[in-house]
Amino acid sequence: MGRLLVIFTILVSALDAQNKPRIAVMNFDYAAVHSGIGTIFGYDYDIGKGIADLLVDRLVNDGTYSVIERKALDKLLAEQNFSNSDRADPSSAAKIGKLLGVDAILIGSITQFGRDDKNTNVGGFGAVTGRFGIGGVGKKEAKAVVEITARIVNINTGEILVSAQGKGESKRSGTTLLGAGGGPAGAGGGGMDMSSSNFGATILGEATNQAVTEAAGKIDSSSAKIPAHELAPIEGLVADVSGQTLILNVGTRAGIKIGDHLQISRTGREIKDPGTGKVLRRIDSPLGAIVITEADDASSVGTYSGPPGVKVGDRVTK
Repeated sequence: MGRLLVIFTILVSALDAQNKPRIAVMNFDYAAVHSGIGTIFGYDYDIGKGIADLLVDRLVNDGTYSVIERKALDKLLAEQNFSNSDRADPSSAAKIGKLLGVDAILIGSITQFGRDDKNTNVGGFGAVTGRFGIGGVGKKEAKAVVEITARIVNINTGEILVSAQGKGESKRSGTTLLGAGGGPAGAGGGGMDMSSSNFGATILGEATNQAVTEAAGKIDSSSAKIPAHELAPIEGLVADVSGQTLILNVGTRAGIKIGDHLQISRTGREIKDPGTGKVLRRIDSPLGAIVITEADDASSVGTYSGPPGVKVGDRVTK
């Protein structure tokens, strides 16, 4: 009985994963607040990537979406020479989404990241140069405020399906944004990680986490706006074999997605209609499975697991 329950649970989990909208999360654009980043952290830290990483964590843990691995996205962006200026562009994001084979892609921008100091008119950065960050306003205490906007883009049309804002304000005040729980070495050094408890303990980290959590909640509640994908059957052939790495003759155009699990088999005999010559049935011998790690329009690469002996021409199905 226990074994049957385990099998049932695995099957339900697999079906649930297939029904989830599949999305990728781009690094956020932070041009609006870029001028003050060096003042806060001591160097030009990519807060757009930090915010995106935090949002991915929230979405994965909430379980509403199937989120593509960041390594796969970063690799594709490098191959496509994707620039920082394209981060908030829906048409560029839609192109990347098609190559990844996702249902939609999430882009965003950071519109406020710093002090809420009404006396100096600091809404984000740029209003008063050099007066925020570590020791930015002397002894005057102020709260940290972070505001972001996330947008989900239809990969086929470039249409913005969902727009979700998130704003966070620290409950505490301080004379420095990184004064509680971090400093130039602990929170702003070369090993800076916005998901770390060290950064989270600062007033800036508190505001950041609140903004991301609010945006993630709105994104989760809008999942129905993403067009449902149809799981079409996939059939292809092994085009190259190099150890456990296989190259297939099918890619994103055929519905292949990074992370897909496909079956490898060998056709031993084909049963044909004697009148028309049409193949009625194939007698296949199962070999093993492949997990897709890379994919472009016409081909894909994956890691094979199973008995040795896979050859060029073996069938791939899903």
